[in-house]
Amino acid sequence: MLILGIDPGTATTGYGIVKVTKKGSRPKIFKCFDYGCIETDANEDFLKRLCILEKKIKKIVKEHKPDCAAVERLFFFQNFKTAMKVSQAIGVILLTFEKMKIPVYEYAPLEVKKALTNNGRAQKKEVEKKVKKMLKLEKIKKDDAADALAIAICAAYKIK
Repeated sequence: MLILGIDPGTATTGYGIVKVTKKGSRPKIFKCFDYGCIETDANEDFLKRLCILEKKIKKIVKEHKPDCAAVERLFFFQNFKTAMKVSQAIGVILLTFEKMKIPVYEYAPLEVKKALTNNGRAQKKEVEKKVKKMLKLEKIKKDDAADALAIAICAAYKIK
């Protein structure tokens, strides 16, 4: 099964694609297929940025053909204006998956942290370290991409 993890944002949206296999009673084996960030220019019109996000998500889906997607749910915010923009980006992402008939699972940050580290309050670095170890990666270029891979791994544990 290929799972596309998404860490949504307006300026930067992380994505990560993980292959999950399970043989008999053996544990799930994870392999990283691709990861990166979709970036939009803060000086660009916001609606145009949402269109860019949609186009790039479609391209990733067409290229990798994931079986499902996992998206981080907006959980906490300090700035209401930013939260509204991220919520709009999440709406575009979810709609894009729905139109492309990709099943979507949503997880709160605490769920993702707990699935990977057994600690819902784990620090970002601890989660990233676990992702690198599980996927046998030396480094991950951006935090948003590491978060997206963590979301994909979380989905692998939770999807029956």
